[in-house]
Amino acid sequence: MTDLPTLPVTFRPGRTRAILHGLGAASFVTITAVALLLGGLNPGERTSFVFTAAMFWGVLALLARPKVVADDTGVTVVNVARSRRLAWAEIVQVNLRPGDPWVFLNLTDGTSLAAMGIQPGIAKESAIRDAKALRALTEVRSTVQG
Repeated sequence: MTDLPTLPVTFRPGRTRAILHGLGAASFVTITAVALLLGGLNPGERTSFVFTAAMFWGVLALLARPKVVADDTGVTVVNVARSRRLAWAEIVQVNLRPGDPWVFLNLTDGTSLAAMGIQPGIAKESAIRDAKALRALTEVRSTVQG
């Protein structure tokens, strides 16, 4: 059995987050520099360049937001636009099948919830390790509380 992590624990795609924030910062600096160096722009046009660069970085920050936080009472799944709190007993199964873009949680109400905080895109081994740890926590915690 997988060693259980100490609670609370946060699972998030670290490399993906670093790349997205790095790209956002680099784009912001580049677009802002272009706005300042281009001749013939009035202050409003320069401001619109900087505002557009900030918006682009904001979108990338939203894409970097996903995480899964497990604590003593349950799991909080934070995806791009939504967040959901689950009790341990609500999670029936933790799935990460080959080809899946992220972990899926099968729930007691018969639905499935994407947990985008564990995704194998760039760091496959890390995602598999995190999925196994969350699966082990779910098995232990749902029997303790259920």
